[in-house]
Amino acid sequence: MRIVFTSDTHGSLYPVNYAQNCPENTGLFCVAAQIDKDDNTLVLDGGDSLQGTPLLSYYLAHKNEYEFNPMAEGFNAMGLDYYTLGNHDFNFGYEAILDYVTAMKAQLISCNVVDKKGALGIKKSVIHTMADGLKVGITAAVTGYVNVWEQKENLSELEVLDPITELKKEFEAIKDKCDLTVCIYHGGFEEDLSSGRLLSDTKENEACRIAREMDFDILLTGHQHMAVEGVTINGTYGVQPPDKARRYCELSVSGTKGDFSITSKLVSVKEPGKEYEQIEKAHDFMNDLTTTVDKWLDEPIGFLEKEIQPEEKLSVALHGSKVASIFNQVQLDFTGADFACTSLSNDPLGLKKSITVRDVLGIYQFANTIEVKSVTKKVLKTALERCAEYFDYDKETGKISISKVFLQPKVEHYNYDFYAGLWYEFDLTRPVGDRVVTLKKLDGSEISDDKEYTLATSNYRATGTGGYECIGKSPVVRSYSEEMPDLLIDYIRKNTPVPEIVNSRFSCKPQEQ
Repeated sequence: MRIVFTSDTHGSLYPVNYAQNCPENTGLFCVAAQIDKDDNTLVLDGGDSLQGTPLLSYYLAHKNEYEFNPMAEGFNAMGLDYYTLGNHDFNFGYEAILDYVTAMKAQLISCNVVDKKGALGIKKSVIHTMADGLKVGITAAVTGYVNVWEQKENLSELEVLDPITELKKEFEAIKDKCDLTVCIYHGGFEEDLSSGRLLSDTKENEACRIAREMDFDILLTGHQHMAVEGVTINGTYGVQPPDKARRYCELSVSGTKGDFSITSKLVSVKEPGKEYEQIEKAHDFMNDLTTTVDKWLDEPIGFLEKEIQPEEKLSVALHGSKVASIFNQVQLDFTGADFACTSLSNDPLGLKKSITVRDVLGIYQFANTIEVKSVTKKVLKTALERCAEYFDYDKETGKISISKVFLQPKVEHYNYDFYAGLWYEFDLTRPVGDRVVTLKKLDGSEISDDKEYTLATSNYRATGTGGYECIGKSPVVRSYSEEMPDLLIDYIRKNTPVPEIVNSRFSCKPQEQ
């Protein structure tokens, strides 16, 4: 038999890069065009489908105007059999999930998501009999960190239980009823797959633990956006595809119960051909949506006084980011907080002088909201020390590079934060954890050791994710439901032409060689 597995497709349906407005070999329709499903093929998905492209952002804001769900159309075209939910699928609340699930032909599986309304039709597991008679037991779970990240109102009708506990129960329930056991886990590997080094002691990713404590034949993982072509842990065979439907996993399984031979490969999405054109033509009823989205994306919203060239990651981490300064100013103006911090996406993006909705959604790709935390000087310094960990410094050559901590096993430039309202300085010749040598207010006045200050940040960072537990443990002063892309658009409209914003004073010692 064969298994085709996608995960973390993040709204990628058409072969389009919306931010750069150019073609790209990606998307569910392209996957559908090349997988050539037969009776001995299972098509599975690991979640994180409802967030990530302007197409989905627009659709979710106007879904009542359409009689289809675009992502469901993509998965239905693929012949998807079973799928689970990812953490980002909870971002838009119960009704958005219901809209998606209702339009899907595939069966939703999750053993650790409890639907209090019972409208989603979730099954804890299934036994699927292939054409050759092989019985495949499939269960699924999402990372328990949904409870850490997600806004409470989005979980009012849902409960996310501990994935390890629930997977153990479900494995015991299905193992004697099938030949092959498969777990779809929207979570990643907590260890370096080559060295075994523990990457994190949180429970965000627990794939290695699942492999060791249970006895699944196949573990299909996601969430980390890592390209894992195939790895065996304690007899369990694991894979993971990268994000945005650029590559998918294809597994081949032969043998009998207790003696399976499993191989796999990562398949790149090809340039659209005749098969894709046929699928696109069959979905021409979606043309009104795509045309409307393009018009919306190209709507002018304002100007910068000066264009911002694409910002190279190491350079802006060392010298500051003009894009981050805009993000932080939006947070400061909207909340009135003393300080603000923000991160940037993994891609080096800038802003043209004339700004459209497309430009904003290209540089701020998540539906984050803002939270204001009460923080002390100690919290600020601890958070900045985590930022300073981003750099490696070679004392012999004077070369500064990006630490592997932020690059492996997953590229995480977005866990380096830029601060506003502060004057701060790193000395990279000092050891990690003791690199912050200056920490004052922007005007040069001292920050008191015993006073509470307010820090505006994204709801993502407010949970402490990314190594910022000090922020996560700080009290919430207030939170907002408005999403940052919308606030950015409003800010640019109100402040056009937007000047270069200087809302921090930051430097590194030594300067980059």
